[in-house]
Amino acid sequence: MIDTHGHYDDKAFDEDREEVLNDLAAHGVCRVINSGSSLESCERTIALTEKYSFVYGSLGIHPCDTAELTEVDMDWLTRQSRLDKCVAIGEIGLDYYWDEPEREVQRKWFVRQLRLAQEVGLPVVIHSRDAAQDTVELMQTEHAEKSGGVIHCYSYSRELARCFLDMGFYIGVGGVVTFKNGRKLKETVEYLPMDRILLETDCPYLSPVPNRGKRNDSRNLRYVVSQIAQIKGLTEAEVERITTENALRLYPKLQV
Repeated sequence: MIDTHGHYDDKAFDEDREEVLNDLAAHGVCRVINSGSSLESCERTIALTEKYSFVYGSLGIHPCDTAELTEVDMDWLTRQSRLDKCVAIGEIGLDYYWDEPEREVQRKWFVRQLRLAQEVGLPVVIHSRDAAQDTVELMQTEHAEKSGGVIHCYSYSRELARCFLDMGFYIGVGGVVTFKNGRKLKETVEYLPMDRILLETDCPYLSPVPNRGKRNDSRNLRYVVSQIAQIKGLTEAEVERITTENALRLYPKLQV
């Protein structure tokens, strides 16, 4: 299995990060993409990719961390994105759940990073919360289909999923699919073609049932796989194989 979105640089792992990461292979996890969300977390992500052969990075600035961004920061991000183990620009996007930073600021830096991805030839990892219309409009205006990528932690309807699929994007599915109140995501997974689904944890957040409420890590992917298999009428081995193939197709650097 490949965990296409985690945050092992988070302080939640400060006590046992090395122990957890070194245990992943024993639980069937062969690759992890650690996702940057701020300048500082991008630096920590790079450090993790240098320390662990199976850890790769996506580098970008989360919408909630865009308030103080500058073009100097973008120059730095552009340089780092050319590192061998940087597989994507992200996570980037829009988050209207929070009032700050202002939506105009979020949109500005979302567009800037979509353009950066095209400049460096990498896919994008998109975070979108309570911002469906603006996310789609900006992606279409900026021709995000040229970069491709994934809608991380998908939370919208199956109807909107069609729009993202039409742009060539993958859909990231994590622990929410196991929640009792995760009906909307279950319906979306039922609708999605298997060749567009990526496994992710978003750890340390969104731990699946039966570990909901606890710190999440990639060893919990098996619960996500089990739920997807049940929804799609497949074996868990088939889900593991197909989602791994999907991740390798979107992120060819993972095959090195």
